[in-house]
Amino acid sequence: MTPDLICKALADPTRARIALLITSEQELCVCELTCALDEIQPKISRHLALLREAELLADRRQGQWIYYRLHPDLPEWATQMLNNLATAHHEWLAENLQRLCDMQDRPNRCC
Repeated sequence: MTPDLICKALADPTRARIALLITSEQELCVCELTCALDEIQPKISRHLALLREAELLADRRQGQWIYYRLHPDLPEWATQMLNNLATAHHEWLAENLQRLCDMQDRPNRCC
């Protein structure tokens, strides 16, 4: 993983928001991301696929849900960068985080 690959993967605002929301929340499923970002499922899934291909995200299945988290093999510098961005730009994600908190029928492992 090199800085140029990470920057390329995060260059799209939707992918950047997905990565920072997942960084903030630890793990999210597609339905949570569609709600938080107010986007359609195919668009979110396409962006998730690109983030997985870039090895920024990993997924796991639990019943009917597929959860996405930061890739466990992500270099420490990349994880630190994402954490710093999520913390420093919390206001950029505030509306998305609010939609997530207001989400009805959120999977059980969440707040």
